Amino acid sequence: MDNLCHSLVGAALGKAGLARRTTLGMSTLVIANNLPDLDVAVFATNTLAMSFRRGWTHGVLAQVALPIALTGAMLTYDRLVVQPSTRRDASLRPGAPKAKAGELLLLSYLGVLLHVLMDLMNSYGVRLLMPFTGQWFYGDALFIVDPWLYVALGVGWWLSHRRDAKGLAHAARPARIGAALAAVYVLAMLASNAIARHEVRAGLARAARPAETRFMVTPVAVNPFSREVIVDLGDRYEKGNLWFEPRPHFRPAGFGLPTGLDDPEAQAALQSRRARAFLRWSRFPFIQVERTTSPPTIWLNDYRYANAGAYGWSATRIQ
Repeated sequence: MDNLCHSLVGAALGKAGLARRTTLGMSTLVIANNLPDLDVAVFATNTLAMSFRRGWTHGVLAQVALPIALTGAMLTYDRLVVQPSTRRDASLRPGAPKAKAGELLLLSYLGVLLHVLMDLMNSYGVRLLMPFTGQWFYGDALFIVDPWLYVALGVGWWLSHRRDAKGLAHAARPARIGAALAAVYVLAMLASNAIARHEVRAGLARAARPAETRFMVTPVAVNPFSREVIVDLGDRYEKGNLWFEPRPHFRPAGFGLPTGLDDPEAQAALQSRRARAFLRWSRFPFIQVERTTSPPTIWLNDYRYANAGAYGWSATRIQ
């Protein structure tokens, strides 16, 4: 998911009552819910971003180590900044109690694990078992930018924040409701995607496609009642649409494109280090060869995120 969503998860849970468990509770929750994305530093290097992201910092070792590191950093900040400031202003306001190491560690683990879980929900996936294996895992249940999660979590956080600022009773209630609605929404999207996959599999069987035909069913932006389908036919990919009314209906979209992976002009480029790294990440890779240049320009792309060649953020030039 995007970092606004991750931040709202931490903020809503904080306002729901978890932040009160210790000094720096809210900060810890928000930071922990974003911490695995420290791998964005890869964009400052020449490394192919998708070959590195959602790997080391999202895998099992990071899930163990990052919360411990964050807890240490927050305890240090409390000791060096918060507590001295409290002592200086003791005559103006009550002093903040010292941060509790155990509570900070608990909130740190909760935030990091929720981050990984939310990332797992979309079609980009997560390499959960890094560094032991680079296998990708996909939930295919949430669009990577989901406005309905913004609404549930954001409105809940905002209403609780207002009630808290006014000193009203039950200030945590809106945030709790928002977090609960977000959880129900995620579970509903997971369940509906399983139903959608069953319908697509049945549709492919009716079309006499082999049972082992690989396909993906993934949400689209804004509309939770619609899905995009990609079917791998070996030498080409085809798109399809699925919608709920409320029963699921699957229909091929009537278009697709060849993978181009057997193009003779691309074979040498596909052996390059950059191409191999891209292919380890990609689920539906395809080639476009631009023969208007000399030598030809060769692009690798992923049909999850593009409909044609060198367009879209996932397009990568390999020659």
